[in-house]
Amino acid sequence: MTNKFHLFALCAFLLNVLSASASPEIPESDRSQPNIVYIMADDLGYGDLGCYGQKLIQTPHIDRLAKHGMRFTDFYAGSTVCAPSRCVLMTGLHTGHCYIRGNGKDNLRPQDVTVAEVLKRADYATGQIGKWGLGHEGTTGLPTRQGFDFFYGYLDQHQAHLYYPTFLVKNEKRVKLRNIVPDEGKWGQGVASKKIDYSPALMIKETLGFIDSHKDERFFLYLSYTLPHANNEATRKTGDGTAVPDHGIYKDKKWTKQNKGQAAMVTYLDQMVGQVIKRLDDHGLSENTIIFFTSDNGPHSEGGNNVGFFDANGPVTGIKRAMYEGGIRVPMIVQWPGHVKAGSTTALMAGAVDFMATAAEIAGVKLKTPTDGISFLPTLLGKDDQQKKHDYLYWEFYEQGSKQALRAGKWKAVRRPMITGPIELYDLSEDIAEKNDLAKRYPEIVSSFDLKFTEAHAPNKRWRSSGKARDGKRERSEGW
Repeated sequence: MTNKFHLFALCAFLLNVLSASASPEIPESDRSQPNIVYIMADDLGYGDLGCYGQKLIQTPHIDRLAKHGMRFTDFYAGSTVCAPSRCVLMTGLHTGHCYIRGNGKDNLRPQDVTVAEVLKRADYATGQIGKWGLGHEGTTGLPTRQGFDFFYGYLDQHQAHLYYPTFLVKNEKRVKLRNIVPDEGKWGQGVASKKIDYSPALMIKETLGFIDSHKDERFFLYLSYTLPHANNEATRKTGDGTAVPDHGIYKDKKWTKQNKGQAAMVTYLDQMVGQVIKRLDDHGLSENTIIFFTSDNGPHSEGGNNVGFFDANGPVTGIKRAMYEGGIRVPMIVQWPGHVKAGSTTALMAGAVDFMATAAEIAGVKLKTPTDGISFLPTLLGKDDQQKKHDYLYWEFYEQGSKQALRAGKWKAVRRPMITGPIELYDLSEDIAEKNDLAKRYPEIVSSFDLKFTEAHAPNKRWRSSGKARDGKRERSEGW
């Protein structure tokens, strides 16, 4: 009897152990974890949205997100240009630690862990639509080899300049489009002579299809739309890099053609966001979906876009490629009905580097890899007393002779060139436009920032700077 009892107990114990190891971290029947939709615009400035002070461009759908959710005033992109910003977002490592630190042709490696891979552990279906920029065809950096079940869009960030391309990529195969690009380059970039298939229209179609297909399961949808990035090849060839089917509500404005195009691109993006929200509403998913909206870096001045005309960077100084606030401080709006207080605002110092940690906490998953991020879920839920805070946020950039930036509390430091250059110091609480360099007045703070710069930068032989690169030029030395 005793032996049988012990045998029964042993079997029961082993069954429990095996069941525990085989079961997911979140039971499939548990729908308390929301769907996660992360929408990231391309080159949208801190002041480009109505809810951030924009007066000329209409963005009613995004503004409504802010009205129904939380607006961040001190949120930062992962970098001041495309690829490294996306690498920071996907890996939770800042540009002193992540693998891709500049706009080259680099690919994520098998050992790089993405947000999508983390959320797969919580049974999320994962999809990405838009610009990837972290891996090319046939490489380990493909989104479908980095945790995404579905991908549609541009792999290469240079092809993503072209809004009427000859092809887009679906999962790992090219989908031929009807556009004609006579001067098409190796990576698919150029200027279209025959414009039929507008890529943002194709992307929103695939977005709505993904929501339709996954309405009955938990999903993570990363929407990295390319609007309002300029077509730089068209800018050089024709002087106008804006790309939109028509100027819409701006057609009769007494503006330049380029300014009409820029405004129309931002409003087209806003309409895409509106369609995403409506489709979630149609399926009754809004209450159980958390939506993030942000940008990958500051506003651009390409394509004839007049940043000053639209006041695209608002109260901050600098644009894309700058390490001043205008290059890296971006909008962030989060809506989650019943959880995030409608119409709320936070001055929490946070950034794209925090998304992985935040998404993991939302999904109830413990991170198994290092991250430079901190979950800002407590702030979203109104639990400010439980919110952990950064000692500092850090960036490094290898174009234009190289630069570093670091923010700690109210203080912001900029260093050019990185490692060896003089440190500029600004008090953002009094000088958000970074007009008054206080380095000489506060040498002890400068010294502390010098130590922080050294602490944050992990040397990588692929990313070096001689400090000799001319403005706007790139220098390649084992990666640059």
